[in-house]
Amino acid sequence: MCEVHAIKDADTIRLISHLLSIRVSKQMSDVWNIGINLALRISDLLSIQFSDIQGDRLILRESKTGKVANIQLNAKAQILINDIKLRHPNHVYLFQSYRSRQTKYRKPKPLTRRAVCDAFRLVGEELNLNLGTHSMRKTRGYMLYQKTQDLGRVMKMLRHSQESATLRYIGITQDEIDCDFKELEL
Repeated sequence: MCEVHAIKDADTIRLISHLLSIRVSKQMSDVWNIGINLALRISDLLSIQFSDIQGDRLILRESKTGKVANIQLNAKAQILINDIKLRHPNHVYLFQSYRSRQTKYRKPKPLTRRAVCDAFRLVGEELNLNLGTHSMRKTRGYMLYQKTQDLGRVMKMLRHSQESATLRYIGITQDEIDCDFKELEL
């Protein structure tokens, strides 16, 4: 499995969303758009139930760390979530699997990580990008860092405990740090 990267360009972020919508499904485009706004690990993103959303907040316990994520939903995430709820009022999960005929007679389940991986890989290949499920989380971290230059905020958002891990995670390389030192003269 190859390492995936943050998407560092807003136009590419929008293009990925568009291609997911037309090449795979609206649901996969929604996974991308909501995932990029919530910065959750894919297992936590896919496990979101509508009952986890309380007004303009998402509250859930992360499966990997056991930490509680209490996330303020931005306007775009709220609009997308409300649209999904309108299209699928009886769904339990935000990203519920519903295409198979067998799902009508079984307990509801979320989309699988594998289905999302396959969709993202398809679009990534078309764009010649190493695109995967972690790309959403990495992209959100990278964009926040570019906007604020505050690594502490990025660490808090991603719920990381080490700066070095966060820098590596969002794709800030030693070359970029060296460039910053070279270009910023005081």
